[in-house]
Amino acid sequence: MTELLDTSSFVSVPDLTHLGTVVTVWAHPDDEAYLAGGLLAALRDAGQRAVCVTATRGEAADPHATAGERAALAARRTEELAASLAVLGVTEHRWLDLPDGGCADLDPSGPVRCLVSILDEVRPDTVVTFGPDGVTGHPDHRTVGAWTEEALRRAAVDPLVLHPVAPLEPVDAALDEELDLYAEGGPRTCADDEVDLALPLTGAALDRKVEALLRQRSQTGPLVDAIGLERYRAWVATELFATPVRAG
Repeated sequence: MTELLDTSSFVSVPDLTHLGTVVTVWAHPDDEAYLAGGLLAALRDAGQRAVCVTATRGEAADPHATAGERAALAARRTEELAASLAVLGVTEHRWLDLPDGGCADLDPSGPVRCLVSILDEVRPDTVVTFGPDGVTGHPDHRTVGAWTEEALRRAAVDPLVLHPVAPLEPVDAALDEELDLYAEGGPRTCADDEVDLALPLTGAALDRKVEALLRQRSQTGPLVDAIGLERYRAWVATELFATPVRAG
């Protein structure tokens, strides 16, 4: 039997008004639902503005796909993300329309300029994005996090910045290993007292996050079919965020 992390020690933060207007910045469709679906839904339920930015359309998910297959997958993932965000109540979304799997090879000046424009337009109180670890170490994740960090230096705003982090003890270590999830690098892990925002999702809140993920069927469907819905629900049920680690 798979042993799952007991998240009962985490303190839920149902009142998110202190986060104000929130911008989240991600690399691929489904990053937002996996890492912050519960947060986005809770913000929208509270009447707070939440703007989601996605760098690519995820067309390179299958590295062996032809150009035509990639175009079809990009179209499908575009539709799936729209359906997923609708479940979460997110009505403001921006694409950067950059090449999936190729973010690290781009001149950063263009993407950074686009992000500065979004930040200066929206004027968020909080920005949620990848830390330097990229959660899974994916080069696109790391690059998007770095672009956002640079954009924050240049923008005329000074928001709270939160990165997704992991608990010291994995929620489902066996599944992480089965998926080879951290082959390119693991997430930043934090003790309870290092976590600035913890959302252990249960009941309707977890149902909603899982439904948002299931709307992105091309990415989540095969995994759910393979491991079963209950194990999947437990695996995605806790969202943790921490402020960036400051040098020195």
